[in-house]
Amino acid sequence: MAGTRNYDFLIKLLLIGDSGVGKSCCLLRFSEDSFTPSFITTIGIDFKIRTIELDGKRVKLQIWDTAGQERFRTITTAYYRGAMGILLVYDVTDERSFNNIRTWFSNVEQHASEGVHKMLIGNKCDWEEKRAVSTEQGQQLANELGIPFLEVSAKNNINVEKAFYTLASDIKKVMDSTKSEQTGPQGVSIDQQSSGAGGLGGKCC
Repeated sequence: MAGTRNYDFLIKLLLIGDSGVGKSCCLLRFSEDSFTPSFITTIGIDFKIRTIELDGKRVKLQIWDTAGQERFRTITTAYYRGAMGILLVYDVTDERSFNNIRTWFSNVEQHASEGVHKMLIGNKCDWEEKRAVSTEQGQQLANELGIPFLEVSAKNNINVEKAFYTLASDIKKVMDSTKSEQTGPQGVSIDQQSSGAGGLGGKCC
């Protein structure tokens, strides 16, 4: 028996970035407030749900976690178009993952819906002794791409909530302005959750 939905807005978010940067750890921290360093690499795609409150409204976040490996790229890009917000994640101890953000951003520009909200995330900011990318470099890249930027630590629970709440809040403001329609800004219907597919978490340190 279908009941009344228990949320006011449904927002679909996507985590992208190189394998091993800690996307799954960020998602696990946000969705379950837990952390484990022993996750295996995500196979294909996975998602989790968390309902939050913004401005007195219940907002259901459906957060998709994508594989970073090249062989899964065609699978994951298929999910770009349905996303209303995309978090581009790199590892502050891995300069290559940072340099690859421009490629990930180009993929978003090519495959995602027009006007999708984006945010740059530098994970593992607790690991100062192994840092390879400075906060200033991260901010400079974010300025170049024209998107917000935050450094986070899934391990120490630094700024993870802030990242997801900030992105969701920005999207909700746009949805509020188009409230006369029954769909979100990218035509995402307010439906019950889709079934997920894919593996367990992503490798993180």
